[in-house]
Amino acid sequence: MGATLLERIGGGLAGYLEQPSRRYVTFSVTPLDRLKACLRPGDVLLVEGDKRISVAIKYLTQSTWSHAAFHVGEEWSGAADGSSEPRSLIEADLQDGVIAVPLAKYESLNTRICRPVGLSNPDRRKVVRFMIERLGMHYDLKNVIDLMRYLLPTPPVPVPWRRRMLALGSGDPTRAICSTLIAQAFQSVRYPILPHVREREAYDDAARRHVMREYLHIRHHSLFAPRDFDISPYFAIVKPTLEGNFDYRRLNWYEEPAAPDTA
Repeated sequence: MGATLLERIGGGLAGYLEQPSRRYVTFSVTPLDRLKACLRPGDVLLVEGDKRISVAIKYLTQSTWSHAAFHVGEEWSGAADGSSEPRSLIEADLQDGVIAVPLAKYESLNTRICRPVGLSNPDRRKVVRFMIERLGMHYDLKNVIDLMRYLLPTPPVPVPWRRRMLALGSGDPTRAICSTLIAQAFQSVRYPILPHVREREAYDDAARRHVMREYLHIRHHSLFAPRDFDISPYFAIVKPTLEGNFDYRRLNWYEEPAAPDTA
């Protein structure tokens, strides 16, 4: 009985947090056809979400990106919901769990493509398979503490501690941020996102010189946020407007009509 009550409360909180926010304003949205032409399997699509939970994630991570989806390609699945649009993106949704959605879902939102550089084709297939195998996974909404952190969009938390709030409770709803699941997928093939770099002094017995060695320490996936793929030194930012032989001289500029001379 208690679990059922908590599930109802958690479901209600999730439904509230998934509602659109009135604060969202679009700016320079990439046309869907250009976005589709640029995406490759293994790419991470960052989204400036328009939901209530998006406002909290943007604040806690100090970033414009509040959501991340993983592009698996159009060939692996059929049409979405009877339409002709393939479900080429896999994402983690607070209410529906891990689902596949069409790219058109984000055609009216600000987005950014992040591409893992140098990822081998075998490892790319493993990462794609990792995400596909998680489809249908749902979150345990009984842990309402993990959901309540998002009810206050801008909590009075010092900047150094805000990221830690994303891992508060360490329950299933923590992974609903979506970037945590994608981080797990890349970590499964040991592809770096934002590893800690540890420096250690080593000695060359012959030359007795100090050399610096870097050790990559994989962070726990619960601390990853969408912005980490944006600032990662191992992911390239792909801008669709620059991929198609961009020529600034061919742009059609909008000119404000001149005001009539009333003098």
